[in-house]
Amino acid sequence: MIIGHFYVFLYLFAPIFGPAESYYSMTIIYPSPIFGPVHSRRLGISLGINLLPADGKVCSFDCIYCECGFNHDHRPTLPLPMPEQVQQALERKLQQMASEGQLPDVLTFAGNGEPTAHPQFPEIIDRAIALRNQYCPKAKVSVLSNSTFIHKPEVHQALMRVDNNILKLDTVNPAYIETVDRPNSAYDVEAIVEQMRAFHGHIIVQTMFMRGEYGGRSVDNTGEEYVGPWLEAVARIAPQQVMVYTIDRETPAAGLLKATHEQLDTIKARVEALGISCQASY
Repeated sequence: MIIGHFYVFLYLFAPIFGPAESYYSMTIIYPSPIFGPVHSRRLGISLGINLLPADGKVCSFDCIYCECGFNHDHRPTLPLPMPEQVQQALERKLQQMASEGQLPDVLTFAGNGEPTAHPQFPEIIDRAIALRNQYCPKAKVSVLSNSTFIHKPEVHQALMRVDNNILKLDTVNPAYIETVDRPNSAYDVEAIVEQMRAFHGHIIVQTMFMRGEYGGRSVDNTGEEYVGPWLEAVARIAPQQVMVYTIDRETPAAGLLKATHEQLDTIKARVEALGISCQASY
């Protein structure tokens, strides 16, 4: 059944694109189901959990800044890892890290695409929490998600059980979302904001700020045209924290530039003025 789900995902998340796009060769495809540990700018020593295939990318977005590259450049052939595989691999790695005296600060669901797309995501979350409790009870369980499946009750409930429910909201401008995040199906940003509000504060909003051009159009979302409405949405969501960050690795699209320290610091200060904690990663 999981294999069948996997090929359905490939159909849903692999729309037909036009001519090949300009991209860098230095994209990252993560091992599956466990990778790292790596040092995260935002989370500390992070042990990664990748619920997508190890040989490609499966995502409901096709972001022009994604370190894993464009979807069409990395079509997977391997199946999704099953819950038992994830559990066994995670336990082996935690046992190894314990023996080496370096336990993780966080178990992070991320990797080659959207983790909540896995049809058994809630079950895997429960197994990961049980292993965390057994081997590294001080570690946090985090999920990095693009928010496209939070309308599903089972996904919402699973995210309520993790420590860090980190959900993407790059902007509330639909045209910008279509240009930069490039969802593979209908995406209603107002509905996403309302679904984020339904977490009643158990949410960390994560936003990428950058400058530059793509396809002859500006993708700079650091100005008031974007920041003002985004701040209004953040205030409505009332998250426990906001994470603002910028490009850190090579991107598949050429012409993208980091937001400056000054720009991120200004945005951070404006979030904090709302009474919401904000972390900036440069």
